[in-house]
Amino acid sequence: MPDCGPAAAPTGRPDSVKKRQLFAQGNEYFSQGAYAESVAVYEELVRRYPRYVDALHNLGAALTKLGRYKEAQVLFRQVVAINPGHAQGHCNLGTVLRWLGDIAESESSLRCALRLNPTYAAARTSLGETLVFRGRLRDAKTQFAKVLKAAPRDVDALFGIGQVARLEGRFDEARAMYERALAVNPTMPHVLAAMAGLRRMTASDGAWLQGAEEIAASGLPPLEEAGLRFAIGKYSDDVGTFERAFQNYQCANQLWKTVAEKYDREARTRYVDDLISGYSRKLTFSVVGGDSGSTRPVFLVGMMRSGTSLAEQIIASHPEVCGAGELGFWSDAVRRHEASIRRGLLDEPTRQKLAKEYLRVLTEHSAHARRVVDKAPVNSDYLGVIYSVFPNARIIYMRRDPIDSCLSCYFQQFSPGLNFTMDLSDLAHYYREHNRLMAHWRAVLPPGTILDVPYAGLVADPETWTRKMLKFLGLEWDERCRDFDKTQRAVVTASCWQVRQKIYKDSVGRWRNYRNFIGPLLDLKDLDN
Repeated sequence: MPDCGPAAAPTGRPDSVKKRQLFAQGNEYFSQGAYAESVAVYEELVRRYPRYVDALHNLGAALTKLGRYKEAQVLFRQVVAINPGHAQGHCNLGTVLRWLGDIAESESSLRCALRLNPTYAAARTSLGETLVFRGRLRDAKTQFAKVLKAAPRDVDALFGIGQVARLEGRFDEARAMYERALAVNPTMPHVLAAMAGLRRMTASDGAWLQGAEEIAASGLPPLEEAGLRFAIGKYSDDVGTFERAFQNYQCANQLWKTVAEKYDREARTRYVDDLISGYSRKLTFSVVGGDSGSTRPVFLVGMMRSGTSLAEQIIASHPEVCGAGELGFWSDAVRRHEASIRRGLLDEPTRQKLAKEYLRVLTEHSAHARRVVDKAPVNSDYLGVIYSVFPNARIIYMRRDPIDSCLSCYFQQFSPGLNFTMDLSDLAHYYREHNRLMAHWRAVLPPGTILDVPYAGLVADPETWTRKMLKFLGLEWDERCRDFDKTQRAVVTASCWQVRQKIYKDSVGRWRNYRNFIGPLLDLKDLDN
């Protein structure tokens, strides 16, 4: 996690002694970790000199340390607008954009920083982290390796190589890289947090817990403390101390809320209302042939943490299937055409264009697979649009106990864009709207378009449900699907460790361990999904 540090000295000649003194004082506060004090000094500088680039930049850096990422983003944008050649401004803008969930623009800003300064190690490691988020692991590893070639002890690059190894299933290699990073700096919170995700923790990991709790209580910026609190929650859940686990998850989510927009329940309900009214049974059945007869696309959808990663790993173990992970194609397409989509069916030229573009994306993942799986859970919102473009595509919907699914979301450090996952009441609202929309899709899409797969059933009898999924996709049984945990492929989701284990059943009914703490979710118990 590259540091959003301040510019060390003015890039231009100060026009007054006072300006020079204030700048030096702000930097002194920053170096001491007195970020609130440095903010006050930099704000005074900016009031006096609104276009003083270094003061704007350092104010953004100090606000970042305080977890005020949205304000910092605005300032870094001002910096690069005034001085497009400010490499550090582009770097810090790209880093903050990633933390705020704007991954595409993050990459653009970081590449700009590197064009300005190809030897800028912090920009290169930050770009590597952004590429990890985008699922481009090979490119990310190249960026980290370039940094390590010049600086073998660069802790951010060591951590980045470890992250790539973890997502590719090489957990021993990941652990070795994390340990190398911690040998250089034992107090790196994000590296310590990552260690907890490599395996199931046990009581013998008490030294890890003690170190993590000490660092978490040391006055970290909110985003860094949140990561450690999520990890401490996982440790506590693994060893069965559920009250401590929930307290840490609750603390993590409260910290995470500081970087996210407030979840708008009314807006979500209006959005679902528009989709339901815009995609009626009559309109859906008016799609004759769609705009592509392709049967390659497979959409594996469901609420987040409903078992989509497990199902994809099983299906992608078949030699005629490629698992493409969570593609952002339909989210981007809906964002571009949202006004039209909320009114109903897209026009034919637009649907034809989307079909060609999406098939090209699938070909980039595999030119030969008969079926390519897109497992972005959010695609469940877009099934009407997807059907209008690909009426022959197959849709598999994972059904998990709604309380288990929502609680697992609450225990996961998602992107700030998934702001409903940080509050139990918001999660309950989101799930009800999700359930309402899925009931609509089942009612208006032709029979046989959607296969419902119960997570509990898949866990209890994996072979039976695997055979049903393969038959639904028009594929013959293959023994490799039974040994899915041995399949070597990158899994760029929170479940990258779980999907490489034999199926275990303790995730079914897990919410009962937390019954006393999750009041807002309990009303979902009898909800028909």
